[in-house]
Amino acid sequence: MKSYLLLIFIYIVFFPLAYSQSVTTWRGSNQSGVYPDTNLLETWPQDGPEILWTFENLGVGYSSPAIANNRIYVSGMEGSTGYVYALTQQGKLLWKAPYGKEFSTSYPGSRSTPVIAGEHLYMLGGLGDLICLNSHTGASIWYKNLFKDFGGREIEWGLNETVVVHGDKLICTPGGTSNNIIALDRLTGKLLWSTRGKGEKSAYCTPLLVTVGPRNLLVTHTEDNILGIDADNGKLLWNYPHTNIYSIHPNTPLFYNNMVFCFSGYGQGGVMLQLNSDGSQITKKWISKTMDSRIGGAVVLNGKIYGSGDNNREWQCIDWASGNVDYSTKEIGNGAIIAADGKLFLYSQRGELALVKPGNSSFEILSETRVRIGSDQHWAHPVIDKGRLFIRHGKALIAYKISQ
Repeated sequence: MKSYLLLIFIYIVFFPLAYSQSVTTWRGSNQSGVYPDTNLLETWPQDGPEILWTFENLGVGYSSPAIANNRIYVSGMEGSTGYVYALTQQGKLLWKAPYGKEFSTSYPGSRSTPVIAGEHLYMLGGLGDLICLNSHTGASIWYKNLFKDFGGREIEWGLNETVVVHGDKLICTPGGTSNNIIALDRLTGKLLWSTRGKGEKSAYCTPLLVTVGPRNLLVTHTEDNILGIDADNGKLLWNYPHTNIYSIHPNTPLFYNNMVFCFSGYGQGGVMLQLNSDGSQITKKWISKTMDSRIGGAVVLNGKIYGSGDNNREWQCIDWASGNVDYSTKEIGNGAIIAADGKLFLYSQRGELALVKPGNSSFEILSETRVRIGSDQHWAHPVIDKGRLFIRHGKALIAYKISQ
């Protein structure tokens, strides 16, 4: 009897812990690109913020770092093999672990950011390899391939999605005609649910996971549509047509005031969709052709959208409710954006790094520098953690001090 009661106690107390750990997400808190850090520098030194350290032995790649367990995790490609690298907070290599063959043709290198939930780390490679590693040691726990195991389909520049953890589920987009979007048991890799969506290929998008009333809602782009899916059971709730010339939709949608803004490049722009009380239906509110960010994302601060375009390369401030452009600038090249402490951090495709205050009628550039360490494209999204700004440029990861 005592043994039986002990087993019940262990199950009640410890089993939920496997699913209750904090989870890293693509683009920080709530996948919003807005980081919680405060007391950051109001301006930077003339030569830019102090560089605390650099690690210049990553493989080739475009992914951002993820920070958890007092470690920094990032992906890269050496030869044709993808690796996850675990670094100390001081930028020293602890271990690296292979996750499979990586995309090595046009714009070769790792695409996705590792996702960490306690002792489990999840990494999706550009050629469909999905692996669960021990986040402390790098040892493999389970492995799937989205193409071979779930009938997924390759896309021209390799899978770019960062997987989403939802409780006991790991959600990703094989892009198959049958298993279009799936949820796996994140501890075992077992299939939990599958939806055919619209049967389209994936579109480089990391889904948005939000709670709307009683529902956990997943919003993502596939080839020609925006999809709204019940994250608990995989039911397709709604879709909205959205396409561009290359079917490239890498930006995670934005969520605010029970509305989602979905946007992509090549002149397509974005659409604002009003959700009903439980997220099961949508109403189109407005369309913006100018906010056609291709890969740089956008943020929402105080009811305003900030981001840059692709065909239209201006940085814009757009009113969330109306879609009107309040103001714009071309002083900084277009690129990726994040925010913290009421300020914007712009990392342009030209290598400019700028600290910007969004005003009522204009962008105020507080400080500007250039990222000169590393090589190749300036595409990885910045990350802020504990008063440090992390920039990944090619094989280099740079940690800047931006706290007061």
